[in-house]
Amino acid sequence: MQRARIRWHIPVFLAPAVLVYTAIMIFPLFNTLRLALYSKVDQERIFVGLDNFRTLFFDPIWSEQFWNALGNNFWFFIVHMLVQNPIGVALAAILSHPRLRFAALYRSAIFIPTILSFVIVGFAWKLILSPIWGIAPSMLDFVGLKSLFVPWLGKEEYALTTLALISVWQFVGIPMMLIYAALLSIPEEILEAGEVDGITGISAFWKIKLPLILPSIGIISILTFVGNFNAFDLIYASQGALAGPDFSTDILGTFLYRTFFGFQLQLGDPHMGSAIASGMFAIILIGVCIYLFGIQTRMRRYQM
Repeated sequence: MQRARIRWHIPVFLAPAVLVYTAIMIFPLFNTLRLALYSKVDQERIFVGLDNFRTLFFDPIWSEQFWNALGNNFWFFIVHMLVQNPIGVALAAILSHPRLRFAALYRSAIFIPTILSFVIVGFAWKLILSPIWGIAPSMLDFVGLKSLFVPWLGKEEYALTTLALISVWQFVGIPMMLIYAALLSIPEEILEAGEVDGITGISAFWKIKLPLILPSIGIISILTFVGNFNAFDLIYASQGALAGPDFSTDILGTFLYRTFFGFQLQLGDPHMGSAIASGMFAIILIGVCIYLFGIQTRMRRYQM
């Protein structure tokens, strides 16, 4: 009986990627978790266990900022789920129609904002929506709707939703392209069988295509959740580290930045910053696990 050959080429080719991933992802992650368990007293680092988390969640000063940022983060995510992903699915369904002319041009135009810098997008929209030199007031005036204009980035009740919609405009191309690829991968035989049964047009999308692309929509939902709870760049570029007005656009990313590195009169505290980062990691991990558990439960019911 021959012994199984050891495939040495597998660990050899995997080793560089594993080393790089460990150096830039795994080690910083565990070091962040370690820092969250310490604090600095009289210039000396001491072990405090979970005291930083207790301060973050229950101290009146810290907890107010944390829960405000977390609530804003959830709203940021909800806007993307309710606006960005449905629009992405609709655009993909339209652009995948075989009789649509210039479909490649439309796909490129919609996807281009995705590759733009956050700084460019943030400053550009800040200029567009400015009540002083922006073009938004004049455009609304041109169509007779100037009375609807308000300084959306300057009012607490509108600022966060406005930034979420700007982010939707920038990244709607990603779900569109993923769903577009999923739609193209549907076998023609299935669609032809549906046509034989009289299922065409919109009915074909709802009854045939949509059920087949649900796994892709699930992946997009996970990416949206992870991406939005790691958001930082757009808020920082347009509203600054203080996430104004009056912290109404403050999310966990900007809260982490101010805490870890310090800003203006606030001194940086790497240990409390690490506690915030650990909380963000836990929220993302729990959310993804809940979603994957739901998928597994549905698959078991389907198999039964």
